[in-house]
Amino acid sequence: MTIREYLSREAQRIADRSLSDFTHAEAWRRLIPEKRRQFAEMMGLMDLPPKPERPPLNPRVTGVVERPAYRIEKLYYESLPKLYVTANLYVPEGLTAPAPGVLYVCGHSEQQKVHYQAHPRRFAQLGFVCLIVETVQLGEVQGVHHGCYNRGWFHWYSRGYTPAGIELLNGIRGLDLLQARPEVDGERLGVTGISGGGASSWWIGAGDERIKVAAPVCGTATLASHIIDRTIDGHCDCMWWINTYLWDLPDVGALIAPRPLMIASADHDSIFTIESIRACHDRLAELYAKLGAPEKLVLVETPGPHSYHEKSRTAIFSWFLKHLQGKDVPPTEVGDIDERPESQESAETLRVYADSPPAGNRTPTIHDELIPLPAPPAITDQAALVHERAKLVKKLREHTFRAFPPDPPPLDAQVTQRLAHNGSHGLQFAFTSEEGYRLCGKLVVANEVSLPAPAVVVVRGRSEGGHAAEGLASRLNVPWAKIIIDPRGTGDTAWSDDLSWHLRRAAAWTGRTIASMQVWDALRGLEAARTLPEVQPDKIALAAQSDMAAVALYAALLDGEVSTVILESPPATQNAPSEKDGRGPAIEMLNCLRYTDLVPVAGMLWPTEIVIAGKCPDAYLWAKGVYGRLGGPGRMTLTPDLAEWRPT
Repeated sequence: MTIREYLSREAQRIADRSLSDFTHAEAWRRLIPEKRRQFAEMMGLMDLPPKPERPPLNPRVTGVVERPAYRIEKLYYESLPKLYVTANLYVPEGLTAPAPGVLYVCGHSEQQKVHYQAHPRRFAQLGFVCLIVETVQLGEVQGVHHGCYNRGWFHWYSRGYTPAGIELLNGIRGLDLLQARPEVDGERLGVTGISGGGASSWWIGAGDERIKVAAPVCGTATLASHIIDRTIDGHCDCMWWINTYLWDLPDVGALIAPRPLMIASADHDSIFTIESIRACHDRLAELYAKLGAPEKLVLVETPGPHSYHEKSRTAIFSWFLKHLQGKDVPPTEVGDIDERPESQESAETLRVYADSPPAGNRTPTIHDELIPLPAPPAITDQAALVHERAKLVKKLREHTFRAFPPDPPPLDAQVTQRLAHNGSHGLQFAFTSEEGYRLCGKLVVANEVSLPAPAVVVVRGRSEGGHAAEGLASRLNVPWAKIIIDPRGTGDTAWSDDLSWHLRRAAAWTGRTIASMQVWDALRGLEAARTLPEVQPDKIALAAQSDMAAVALYAALLDGEVSTVILESPPATQNAPSEKDGRGPAIEMLNCLRYTDLVPVAGMLWPTEIVIAGKCPDAYLWAKGVYGRLGGPGRMTLTPDLAEWRPT
C-alpha cells in the first residue's frame, strides 16, 4: 500500500463514519453538547468564555458613508485584546424596529470588503443590517492563513492551531457586535460568504447557536474528496480544523442542524467537486429528516467554476428573507446584486484606517499567541513524576495519537531471511503495523554475544542519508543485538520528497501526521523485536538520530517498557518551522505542544536511562535536572561521542 492509498482509505473511512453516532433524534440531542465542545477544541477555541465573560469589543467607528437607502459605518473591533478586525456595517435607512442581522464573511480576495461590497449592500436594501468582516489573511491588516501552505509552519499542527479558529472567533465576536447594536434584532442572525467565506459560514453556523440561518457558498466538500481528488492542494489552511476527533464536514453540519442551512455550490468547481458537495448534502439530509426538519436543508447547484451565480445569490436572499423576516419572496422576484462600476464604492471610501491600525495590533502574530505553550511540569519527587506522566500519556493518547488503530491487526512477525557475515549473524523480518502496511526490520548480532541478548532498536529516518541508521548502530560499542526498523516513509515504503508537502497537510486533515504514524510503527517494531528468540524482551533500548529522536521519545513514553533511550543530535523542540516545500524533517504531531514538548517528554521517561550523544541542545538540561533530583535508578548521560558510552 502506498502512503497516498493509505491516506485516501483513512479519509474515506472518516467520511463513511460521519454522523454515524446520530442514529435517531434523541441520540443527536444527547450527544450534541459534547460534539460542540469537541468542535471548539479542534478550532483552538476551547478557552473562549461565554458571551458575558468575553473581553470588551471596544468598537470604533472611523467614518460613515451616507447613501440614499442605507449608510455604511467603517469600523473595527477587538476579538481579543488588540486583535483588531476591520469591517463595514451596512444599515438600512428608515428602520422603525430592530432588523435582522447578517454576518458576511469574505473569501480570499485582495480587497475583501471592496470586492464583495455588492452583497452587504443588497442585504441592506432588503432590510437587513449587514456586517462584512475581513479575514486575517487579507484586507487592511494582514496576518497569516498560509502557514503550512507556503511558509513551512507545520508546527501549527503541533500547537493545535488552525486559522479557521481565528475566523470563527472573529465571526463570533462580529455576532456580539451585531447583537449590541440597537438597529439589530439579536435573535435573528444569519451568516453567509463564498470560498473561504463559505468555509467560515460552516464554522460560524456550527460554532454559535445564535445563527438562525446559514448559507455557505463554494466552501463544501468531503474529506475523502480533499484527499482522494487532491483538492487539498489548492486549499488554504483555514479550510479545515485540527482533526483530533476524526470528523468530516457533515459532522460540522450536525452542529447547525436543524436550523435552516442552504448549501450553494458550482458544478464545475476545481477545488470543491460537485460529487462531494452532493455527498455532504445527502448525508446531512438524512439527519435533518431524523430531526423532523427536511425542508430546512437545501442544495443549490449553479453552473460554472468556483464563483457566485445569479441563481445562488437570489436563492440566498430569498432564503434569508424567509427565515429571518418571515417573507416568502421567490428567488425570481427578490432581485440580484448591482455590480455596475458606477455603483461600487472605492477602496479609499471603504477604508477603515486612515493611516495605520492601532499600536500593538496582534493580527500578524496571533498564530503564536492564541494557544499558549505550557510550562514544563513541576517534578519534585517520584510521586509527582508518576502522576504527571500518567496525565500526559492520557492527554497524548486522546488528543495527539487518537488515530492509532483502535483494534490493530495481528502483528504477524515473520523471519524472512537468515543472514551471516564475518563475525556476526542475523536475520531480516517483517511485521504488520497497520492494516495494509507491512514493514521491515533487520537484526544483527556479533557471534560472540550470548543469546538471548539485550537489544537496541534503531528507528530509521526519512531525512537520513543511505546507511545512517546502520552507522548509528555501529557506533554503539555494546554487546547487544542491533535491530533496525524501517517505519513508514523509509525503506520499501519510502515516497518521493516531492510528495512530502501534500502528505504533511493531507495526513493532518485526517487526524494524524507523518511523525505520529512513525511513532505507531516504532511501537509495533518494539513489539516485533520482543518476539524474536535472539532478544531479551525486557532489555530493549530504543535509538534514533536527528529528527527521528522525536519519534523515539514519544514511542518510549507510550511503550513504558524501554530500558534505555539513545538519541544522537536530537532537535530542541517541535515548535519550529520546517522547509517551505515540506521536505526535510517532519516532527509535527497534532496538539502535542498544548501539553508538552520533546524535552519534558525526555524528563518524563525517568527511570529509563537516557543517552544523548553529539550535539545536545541546552534545553535538555531541564530533563537532566529532573533526573538529577530523582536520582537512581534513572541516569541521563550527555556525551560528545556515542562510541564512548557504556551501559550500566
